[in-house]
Amino acid sequence: MPLLKVDKISTSYRIRGSLFSPAKYLRAVDEVSFELGAGETLGLVGESGCGKSTLGRTIIRLEKHSSGKVFIEDREITALEGTELRKARNGFQMIFQDPYGSLNPRMTVFSTLEEVLSIHTRLDREGRLKRIVELLEMVGLNAEQMHRYPHQFSGGQRQRIGIARALAVEPKLIVADEPVSALDVSVQAQIINLLIEIQKKTNVAFLFIAHDLAVVEHISRRIMVMYLGRIVEDGLSAEVTGNPGHPYTKALLSAVPVIDPMTKRSRIILPGDVPSPLNPPSGCPFHPRCPLARDKCKVDVPLLQPVKEGEFHFSACFFHDEVRKMDRGI
Repeated sequence: MPLLKVDKISTSYRIRGSLFSPAKYLRAVDEVSFELGAGETLGLVGESGCGKSTLGRTIIRLEKHSSGKVFIEDREITALEGTELRKARNGFQMIFQDPYGSLNPRMTVFSTLEEVLSIHTRLDREGRLKRIVELLEMVGLNAEQMHRYPHQFSGGQRQRIGIARALAVEPKLIVADEPVSALDVSVQAQIINLLIEIQKKTNVAFLFIAHDLAVVEHISRRIMVMYLGRIVEDGLSAEVTGNPGHPYTKALLSAVPVIDPMTKRSRIILPGDVPSPLNPPSGCPFHPRCPLARDKCKVDVPLLQPVKEGEFHFSACFFHDEVRKMDRGI
């Protein structure tokens, strides 16, 4: 049984119309389905505005879903409200993108962590203090720093505090929403390695959201690629990055910097901009920018299908065989 099961989840926002035009609906997440096992890391990548953060927030009930269901350990989270939802939050938490904006500047590290423990656990004050010391040590900080305020820490240290807060109630699932995008490259590596070590110790599962395929590949066993609210590719990291089956993934990979100067890579420049979710194209959502698009793509919507029999690798493209034959330099 998977730890997390997402079944055709959709999230839409009503956009108020004017006097002469009716209201419209922006579909940020469009019938997304996937599963995640305990202790695994699933990477979710895509351009800004593709809906990946909205999907993460919908899963942990920070955004209201329009349709579909989310199950954690076979319990439907999307059906919970009030006290039941608050109690269930012990099982799932979030690490936010902005390590400063997600922390209350008027609260010390001790107050921030104690607030979580006092609400979600039955620990007494001595037990909470002991747990706070454990959490700080787990994320590479020390007990002497617990009475400092967020502005007294660096960006990387603040993100470590955010990680400690997410771990405080011993969740089984953590949604990490671009947790390193606001940090320097050297600090990014430290945070990624920290998350890997934490997973080994706690067996927590991560849904790791990012726009950088290189970062996601390092931490994730499996990668999903999102475009205009839909999952267009899903598979093991080595397959998705080594031999992609969707032209959008191919284009994303072509933008990843190459360290070895002897390695040649042809950059794929996609024409136009990402279509508006208020007025998505018919058929395949990627067809207006796709170099392989044909008439069929303008009419029919491709579903996720196996790229190759016997492999855990799926692509929402009618011509994934041709994608694999594209320029091998990328």
